Amino acid sequence: MKNVAVIGAGTMGNGIAHTFAQSGFKVQLIDIDEKALKKGMGTIAKNLDRMVAKEKITASDKENTLANISTFTNLVEGVEYASLVVEAATENVGLKIKIFEELDSACPDDTILATNTSSISITHIASATSRPEMVIGMHFMNPVPIMKLVEIIRGYNTSDEVTTTIMELSKTLGKVPVEVNDYPGFVANRILMPMLNESIETLYNGVAGVKEIDTVMKLGMAHPMGPLQLADFIGLDICLSILEVMYDGFKNPKYAPCPLLVNMVNAGKLGVKSGEGFYDYSESRKAEKVSSQFS
Repeated sequence: MKNVAVIGAGTMGNGIAHTFAQSGFKVQLIDIDEKALKKGMGTIAKNLDRMVAKEKITASDKENTLANISTFTNLVEGVEYASLVVEAATENVGLKIKIFEELDSACPDDTILATNTSSISITHIASATSRPEMVIGMHFMNPVPIMKLVEIIRGYNTSDEVTTTIMELSKTLGKVPVEVNDYPGFVANRILMPMLNESIETLYNGVAGVKEIDTVMKLGMAHPMGPLQLADFIGLDICLSILEVMYDGFKNPKYAPCPLLVNMVNAGKLGVKSGEGFYDYSESRKAEKVSSQFS
């Protein structure tokens, strides 16, 4: 398996493409937006430059990695020879179902179809195909080239053979795969998102301010990043989407999104990606300046 197609050139997609290409795979990076593809390739090049500067790779390694990636705006052309497709589109169930319907028609019969979803049911996505036994979750962590963990999620019909193949493949990428079953939020987000949501509730209820909450968790619990800053980094819209999937899946009020989170997303305050969330990123991307709303 040396030919991999990645659907989506955003933050996760370009990171996944980067990781496969650096490990010697031929990668077809696919996005309907040509500008997104150019931006994604630019991000990969910048990240490789940082690795060269830190002497983690050579300049030759960088060039070889970039040479391993081809870009496509046409899905059918991009997946024509793929042994594996990793979908990393927006966390929207309707969009993912549509993509998997198209992949099922366009891909060779033996192509494994993986999704990078962080919360949506693998079984539900697989139901859009005629090959549910070959559909699996590969939930990479952000930033993909650095983070070691990959959650490998088995759908109800995912075969043992496909699971073993993807577990071993993940190891060749230098990752640590962990097999989990298909329930809302899987493991990572089932534990992480309620913590982030409770941190937002703590702010919403006036218990403490943004910096205070983050400082308690960093210094008291040895977290490398405070929960509110982490939520900004993930994207508040993504956090809301995952919580909604979990709330809908479990019908348990403990997963209900905090009203403050809902209001911020509705106001377009999405965190780093929009320039403001719980912190103001207009002057620094290091979240040094707290948003005036929470000062």
